[in-house]
Amino acid sequence: MKIKTKENTKLLARWSILLLFWIMIGTFAHSSEINETALQNMIRDSKARGAMVEHVREAVVHIRVEKSLNGSGNNLQNPSSQNNHGAKQFKKQGLGSGSIMSKDGYILTNNHVVGDADRIVVRLHDGQEFDAELIGADPPSDIAVIKIAAIELHPIQMGNSDEIQVGETVIAIGNPFGLTQTVTLGIISAKGRSNVGITDYENFIQTDAAINPGNSGGPLINLEGKLVGVNTAIFSKNGGYQGIGFSVPVNMAQIIMQDLIAEGKVSRGWLGVGIQDITAELAQAFGVENTKGSLITKVMPSSPAETAGLKKGDIVIRVNQRKVKNSSQLRNYIAEAGAWVDVTLEVIREGKSEIIKVTLDELKSASTTKPLKTQSSLVLGILVQDMSPDVIKRLGYDPGTGVVITEVESGSPADQVGLQAGMVIAEVNRHPVRDEKEFQNALKNINTDQGVLLLMVGPKGSQYIIIKLR
Repeated sequence: MKIKTKENTKLLARWSILLLFWIMIGTFAHSSEINETALQNMIRDSKARGAMVEHVREAVVHIRVEKSLNGSGNNLQNPSSQNNHGAKQFKKQGLGSGSIMSKDGYILTNNHVVGDADRIVVRLHDGQEFDAELIGADPPSDIAVIKIAAIELHPIQMGNSDEIQVGETVIAIGNPFGLTQTVTLGIISAKGRSNVGITDYENFIQTDAAINPGNSGGPLINLEGKLVGVNTAIFSKNGGYQGIGFSVPVNMAQIIMQDLIAEGKVSRGWLGVGIQDITAELAQAFGVENTKGSLITKVMPSSPAETAGLKKGDIVIRVNQRKVKNSSQLRNYIAEAGAWVDVTLEVIREGKSEIIKVTLDELKSASTTKPLKTQSSLVLGILVQDMSPDVIKRLGYDPGTGVVITEVESGSPADQVGLQAGMVIAEVNRHPVRDEKEFQNALKNINTDQGVLLLMVGPKGSQYIIIKLR
């Protein structure tokens, strides 16, 4: 019995090895089939992307600009520009890109590419060259429209920049360093980038698709071959690509383009409020759960905001069903809506949601303003006084606006938040302070654990500031 058991064991081991061998062969064969299928899918996708790009390239143009200058002159803000010196003048040349928007020759690009040029030359995909006319330029958004005398062109397809997602694959096409029709691939790194310091109205798409000097004005497209952004700028310490590029969303650019074609300028909506972002401390002070939205710090007299009933301390969280994350976004939404347009705002007032309808006015060119002023008190480390008629006249305020700071103690709570002599305080903990007496009375009931909420006002706008006393 023992011998048979050993033989059975050996036989079982042999069969197990054979079975494992055949399983391995089957697995390898199956794995090879999977790898082959995956490879074929990758090749098919790559070929499809290549065919799409080849079609889109017909709508991408190379732009060359010239500017005649005396002496050193101003440059065209294009890093790839070069100088051709003459006896008394020289010509500054710059390069850029653009997207064909219509069959009859309208082209979308950047203001910094063409806005200051004496001559604009456009080269098409097939090598044809045309002198272009500047239809209109909008420096605040860095968008411009030019036109060439051509027909039956191949316009780019329009996408929807509101629908793109972070992580989505995108392609940039342009003429970096004069290398025409260069294609780069990347992803959407972020949306809604503002406070970058590039333009007045910022709502940038951030991408890691390589963008270099000469790409400016060219298209950022999705995998459907549709335009989602206008490549505008890069973040770089050496002038070249470092993985961070910025594009103007096409939804914003298209509105501006339509205004430029129709009127030669852009008409932006104006609400007539001062605004600021909401910090965690301000959210607590105003009794809201998070920092999303835009806090109204001032309502201008006879403005659309005043007519509609908006108030200081209101927090705007929606414009026409579009969520407002911060003040830059609110500013962009109002501007994009245009003049004489009705918009619906959702605001948080005293902890409750309210719907307010506003008819916007037109934003006028910014006028010269005087320096900002403010105020404070002894418990805060400041001295204040009533605003004299001379001060009111000199600073351009209305009587009863607030109290003016005359002195700030070094190292005091007020000093630590940046208050200075000459600034004006209009409210203490949401209560108006029209003179020194009201100011001192308002400070009698402050909670030192919560701090003091001040509304600072000035010709450039208003801002809430929290001073911590502990």
